[in-house]
Amino acid sequence: MNKSLIKIFNGKIITPYRIISCGTVLISSEKIIEVSDGDIEGPDAIEIDAGGKYVAPGFIDIHIHGGGGYDFMDNTVEAFLEIAKTHARFGTTAMYPTTLTSAKEDMIKTLKIYEQANKENVNGAQLMGMHLEGPYFAMSQRGAQDPRYIRNPDPKEYEDIISRSAAIKRWSAAPELKGAIKFGLYLKSKGILPALAHTDAIYEEVLEAFENGYTLATHLYSGMSGVTRRNAFRYAGVIESAFILDDMDVEIIADGIHLPAPLLKLVYKIKGPDKIALITDAMRATGMPPGESIIGNLETGLKVIVEDGVAKLPDRSSFAGSVATADRLVRTMITLGGVSLIDTIRMMSQTPASIMNISDRKGSLVAGKDADIVIFDENICIDTTMVRGKVIYKNEKEFCIP
Repeated sequence: MNKSLIKIFNGKIITPYRIISCGTVLISSEKIIEVSDGDIEGPDAIEIDAGGKYVAPGFIDIHIHGGGGYDFMDNTVEAFLEIAKTHARFGTTAMYPTTLTSAKEDMIKTLKIYEQANKENVNGAQLMGMHLEGPYFAMSQRGAQDPRYIRNPDPKEYEDIISRSAAIKRWSAAPELKGAIKFGLYLKSKGILPALAHTDAIYEEVLEAFENGYTLATHLYSGMSGVTRRNAFRYAGVIESAFILDDMDVEIIADGIHLPAPLLKLVYKIKGPDKIALITDAMRATGMPPGESIIGNLETGLKVIVEDGVAKLPDRSSFAGSVATADRLVRTMITLGGVSLIDTIRMMSQTPASIMNISDRKGSLVAGKDADIVIFDENICIDTTMVRGKVIYKNEKEFCIP
């Protein structure tokens, strides 16, 4: 048997263009080498019978804080590895660990732990780089971000942080803050994606930010302005700006709670599947029973309560991150959003890969790309998760309740 050759057969293959009713995927040396609507000869290959289930590109989560009782800002290798393993059970094959607003020292420590964990991560979703969410936010739109650490962009601070780690791939900030445009340009110069988040900007400020690199709206509708009135005059906010700017990418927490069905339908109708990334924004309580939890660092983070399928601040004045998993996002977009399976999978794989500039190797079942694959049934219950040709999760249960 050729252990370097793997053949997945008898599956409904979801390609960027169609669903192949009874297709085959051939894998070698961590890469997809062929996708066919018939059988593929694979002498001595390891065979995986998909059993008529769907075979899709692995889910890519570009905004995630934790799961399984851990948060990335616990600043332990164990936390990183366990979160990656937890979300692999739900179809995530690649993720961008995300921080919260914190002290500079904690951010630097998280980046150092990431480097170590990335070397040891062999049994979970692949870590693709860090997403820094904060601390440069509008206090009025802080949501569950810790107000003790919210501040304006400081060149000395962010230049020092970036100089210490090559792991930073994205940084979310409020573009209306003093120094935020300069900050965005600096990020672009370093190959880091600037994103709009926790912001009270109006259209004119968003447009300037967009022209200077802020091309992604972080968790659309959450922590951002809508239409406001100032001295009786109405102003379009960040939400409307994201709709007006055709080339603005958006990410949405498609758990059916942060955004109910009408808003899921509205975002899809206006932006379409090529500009929307589905994200979990998952916190440590994901995959855990309801009750009290902590968002952020276990010692210094904020207390939250998990109920009704979402995390809330104790006074229930605001959501505090989600407990969604990637399979839940897919189910929700199909059942509540009325979106086709092909477009939903695109928003969970190909579009996030494009936004993060990794579509040359991730995001679709195409020859030459990484063999990141998820197999699931009609209810989007995950059967198998594969990262670069290695099965990291196999559902051994006889049934699955979504």
